[in-house]
Amino acid sequence: MIVSDQSLKKLLAEGTIVVEPLEERQIQPASIDLRLGDHFLKVDENSMEAIALDRQLEYIEFKQEEIIIPPHSFLLAVTREYIQLPDSITAFVEGRSSIGRIGLFIQNAGWVDPGFAGTITLELYNANRLPIRLASGRRICQIVFALMDGPAGSPYKGKYQNQRDAVGSRVFLDRD
Repeated sequence: MIVSDQSLKKLLAEGTIVVEPLEERQIQPASIDLRLGDHFLKVDENSMEAIALDRQLEYIEFKQEEIIIPPHSFLLAVTREYIQLPDSITAFVEGRSSIGRIGLFIQNAGWVDPGFAGTITLELYNANRLPIRLASGRRICQIVFALMDGPAGSPYKGKYQNQRDAVGSRVFLDRD
């Protein structure tokens, strides 16, 4: 079941869900708007021949208040908000419609697992033919929370737990 704004306010007030920092205007009818942080990663295209799933990627790191994403470019970013979920609530991140309508695709590659704590790394892709300028602090995506039918037997304790900045792919750590 998707969590409503009234239930979100209650869960936030009692500390069951943590979203910090949070302003009242970010709470929407069935989600919370998340803002763009100031930490970015770009794959260092000049340091490797190809991307391989079994090798660590090299990234160029940026920390700035404003960034321009060139046309048809991919970039990792981070939310300003730190999120903490209990073992019985999951979430997913979606781009805001108004942002998607300018050609900026935003995702975070799946669910935010129950038990996760940290900032959210966002994958940004400029599908437009013009550069897109983004400023830190701008509402860029939304997080939707869902109640599970019970607590997870194995809540998240993975390789991205407690991240505070944009974190590149750690797929090379997978055992398959």
